[in-house]
Amino acid sequence: MNLDQVLNMPPAITRGTYDKRDTMLYALGVGVGPGVGTGTDPEDLRFVYEEGLIALPTMAVVVAGGRFWLKDPQFAIDWKRILHGEQSVEFHRTLPVAGTVRSEATVDRVIDKGAQKGALLYIKRRIFDDASDELLATVMQAIFLRGDGGCGGSDGPQPVPHPVPAAEPDRAVRFETRPEQALLYRLSGDYNPLHADPAIAAEAGYPRPILHGLCTYGMAGRAILKELCGNDPARMKRLDCRFSAPVFPGETVEVLIWREGVEGGVGRAAFQAYVREREALVLNNGYAEYLA
Repeated sequence: MNLDQVLNMPPAITRGTYDKRDTMLYALGVGVGPGVGTGTDPEDLRFVYEEGLIALPTMAVVVAGGRFWLKDPQFAIDWKRILHGEQSVEFHRTLPVAGTVRSEATVDRVIDKGAQKGALLYIKRRIFDDASDELLATVMQAIFLRGDGGCGGSDGPQPVPHPVPAAEPDRAVRFETRPEQALLYRLSGDYNPLHADPAIAAEAGYPRPILHGLCTYGMAGRAILKELCGNDPARMKRLDCRFSAPVFPGETVEVLIWREGVEGGVGRAAFQAYVREREALVLNNGYAEYLA
C-alpha cells in the first residue's frame, strides 16, 4: 500500500441526489418486504411504498457514497482482500426520503497490525443536506486490509469494542435473506465485485459471493428501529458494530438485543447477529443509542 498517498488523500467531496425510488430500493436491499412464507409487515410497508414513505436511518451509509476509491491504482491497496471491519453512524437529523446530500470523506488513520496480520484503515464521512447545510449523519468505518500489513502505519491500539452481556438477550429478531440479496443491495451504490462475481470471490478465498457487511448492518438497524424505537427513525441516534464473519445470500440472520438502561432520556443497548445455519457470529460488539 502507498501509505503516504492514502494518509494525504484530500477530503473526498461527493454530491448525490436520490429520490423516493432509491429510498425504497435501499429498504428492499436490506430485506424489507415479503419474507419466505410470511408476508409484508404492515409497519414495514412505510419503507417501501410511496404513500407515507419514510427512510430507514441506516440508508445514511450509502447516500452520496462516491466511487470505490480503494481500487484506485495510485493507492496500491490489495483491494480484492479487503473486509469491512467496523461501522459506526451517529444520526443527527432524520434522513429525507429524497433530496441532494453532500458527503465529505477523510482518512482518519491507518493502524498497521504487522506484515502477516494486515492493517486497519479508518475513514470518516460527514453527510450534509446540500440545501440547508444541516449535518445529517457522521459515518465512521474501519476497513480491514488483509493484504497490506507491514505498511508502516501507526501501531497504536484499536478502539475498545463495546462489551456484550453474558445474560440472555431481551429481544431476538430473525431475517431471511434472499439468494439474490447482494445483487439487489449493490444497486444502492456498493459495486464491489466481491459481492457479485464468483471469480473475484474465489480469489478472495470465498466459495461464492458474500453479502455486503452494510446489508447485514442495515438488518441490525431494522431490528433496533422496530424493537427499541417504535419504527420511528427520529428516535435512532447511534448504531455501531464490528463485522466478525461474512453472510452468504440465502442464510438466516438473527439479531440479539440487550437493553442497557436509560440516562437523560437516551436509551442504550448492545446487540449481536448470528447466521443460524452455521451458528456463525457475524456482527459483534454492537452498540445502539436511541431516544427512550
